[in-house]
Amino acid sequence: MSVWRPLATLNTIEKGLNKERIRRKGKGNTFEAKQMSAMFVRICLVALLAISCTASTFGHKGQTGDVFTSSFLVRFKRSLDKQLVHEIATRNGFQNLGELPGSNGKEFHFKHTTLPLVRTRRSISHTRVLKKEPLIHTAVQQPGFKRVKRGFRHAVPLNYIPENAPGYGGENIPTDPYFPFQWYLKNTGQNGGKAKLDLNVLAAWDQGITGKNITTAIMDDGVDYMHADLKFNYNAEASYDFSSNDPFPYPRYTDDWFNSHGTRCAGEVAAARDNGICGVGVAYDSKIAGIRMLDQPYMTDLIEANSMGHEPHKIHIYSASWGPTDDGKTVDGPRNATMRAIVQGVNEGRNGLGNIYVWASGDGGEEDDCNCDGYAASMWTISINSAINDGQNAHYDESCSSTLASTFSNGAKDPNTGVATTDLYGKCTTTHSGTSAAAPEAAGVFALALEANPSLSWRDMQHLTVLTSKRNSLFDAKNRFHWTMNGVGLEFNHLFGFGVLDAGAMVALAKKWRTVPPRYHCEAGAITQIHRIPSSGSLYLPIQTNACKGSDTEVRYLEHVQAVITANASRRGDLELFLTSPMGTRSMILSKRANDDDRRDGFTKWPFMTTHTWGEYPQGTWMLEATFNSQESRTGWIKEFSLVLHGTKDPPYQTLSPASPHSKLAIVKKAHEDKDGN
Repeated sequence: MSVWRPLATLNTIEKGLNKERIRRKGKGNTFEAKQMSAMFVRICLVALLAISCTASTFGHKGQTGDVFTSSFLVRFKRSLDKQLVHEIATRNGFQNLGELPGSNGKEFHFKHTTLPLVRTRRSISHTRVLKKEPLIHTAVQQPGFKRVKRGFRHAVPLNYIPENAPGYGGENIPTDPYFPFQWYLKNTGQNGGKAKLDLNVLAAWDQGITGKNITTAIMDDGVDYMHADLKFNYNAEASYDFSSNDPFPYPRYTDDWFNSHGTRCAGEVAAARDNGICGVGVAYDSKIAGIRMLDQPYMTDLIEANSMGHEPHKIHIYSASWGPTDDGKTVDGPRNATMRAIVQGVNEGRNGLGNIYVWASGDGGEEDDCNCDGYAASMWTISINSAINDGQNAHYDESCSSTLASTFSNGAKDPNTGVATTDLYGKCTTTHSGTSAAAPEAAGVFALALEANPSLSWRDMQHLTVLTSKRNSLFDAKNRFHWTMNGVGLEFNHLFGFGVLDAGAMVALAKKWRTVPPRYHCEAGAITQIHRIPSSGSLYLPIQTNACKGSDTEVRYLEHVQAVITANASRRGDLELFLTSPMGTRSMILSKRANDDDRRDGFTKWPFMTTHTWGEYPQGTWMLEATFNSQESRTGWIKEFSLVLHGTKDPPYQTLSPASPHSKLAIVKKAHEDKDGN
């Protein structure tokens, strides 16, 4: 049985990045702000190829290892021109669907013209045919796996303005008929909401920032690019249909409007303003690209990789409102080619500044944990949760320590008070919801920030998110998770990350932002002896670290922290894990998952990630706590625990001047100065 080990991929990349940063040290280059050399990219890619990333261990029967598609990953012994690849594919009964991102002319996506789209057994004969070609190094038939949309399906769209639409007055208020229902843009307390609990986008618009020259790709089930509220903001050059393999990502028709998901997300980002149609997008002068890749029975690694690596210099932001099944028992994430595409995007996209990947945290509710989703929990993505219009978390919100911030989904008292946006075939809706609705709102806010400062790197965007998000009126309806302050004065919540995005504050800070120092990766320590988790009480495993002090990869100011764990239990869903930093910040990195009854697979080198220690000093003792949350007796073992620190050696904000002594920037900067002065 092959086991998916995502951390092996990550560590290989990070070691290479550290070496390249060290090599360039003294040349005056800020690494993330420069395009990686082609040779170094090839080093990263070859390392990635050596790692097996099939997910049979973490999948479910009939969803991963038992299903095979008509797609093949074909790797050639050397770089080939497209015409020769086409000839090889054609004479063997295949269609060449194109080169994989970053493969330097060596890897291609082949699809067999007669094989069924899905079958339960590998087609050994077709693989052998390809391997007989002297120029082909390897050929691997692609397994299929499930990916689901993160939002609730509403079958009835609207094509009229509801009679109870509240009126608005004042300057700079959009005239679009559905704007009064867009409480997440301007919350006046409509439908039982909390006044002023919104994205504060009007403050960004008042600064003259509306998203101009920024393109957001909606990776989903298609976009109705002929919709009157979208067509003038549609970027056809950056769009593609990876389900049908053509340049027209129009949604496939269904009677129940199931494929309205991408169109609804697109409207949140870039619906036009003051045109008398539907509402208005967060970044209404920005562009949207449609990447249709989700509407199919089974996903493949190649489709995901091609989608996330599509036109990385024309696309600034990729928005994803989907992921592994939110059933509270799945542990899954990006495969090899997809991970490589994301890494390539953050290091080379946008001409070296890095693409921004925005991810919906998940709709599994309190029975799931988004740290078990390798997309949302990745440090390469910005994971966004949601709140409803009175400040509560939605009942479907997952919680985890990797969530960076939150936006909004549906209303509290009126279930039909969802997100008002565009719908299929020229229609409008007020019922878009789920964390599906939250991620595109964040993408729109990030588009505003990028217009304000086109030089922002992918890491700059994460720092801006941490420093400008607000607690506002957000609260846990069940009183489980409270707002907590970390060691440098940053307030966070296990549900909402660092708070709700504030577009006005983010744009203002983006305008004067200076790119953060280079980022390093420190393997801070490991415990490789097997330790038993007691049935009652807790197992504590400390790692003492100097955070690579004195080396070229020293980390003094934290960004992301990973506890990489191999563990199993008689019931995996009852296992809870906590990580406490040297400055005393305690992160729940795995919560109880009531539906997860796994007793065989456990976790294998799984990188549990926390953002809660952002800005802290990493030197000292880190403590992992493992415990069972169960009334019944359980057994389990931590087989391996390693600590991985990511951050900077130099103070990240030393060149910035806070606008207010009470701002997050001022608080963290003072904490750093006080610590450094001692």
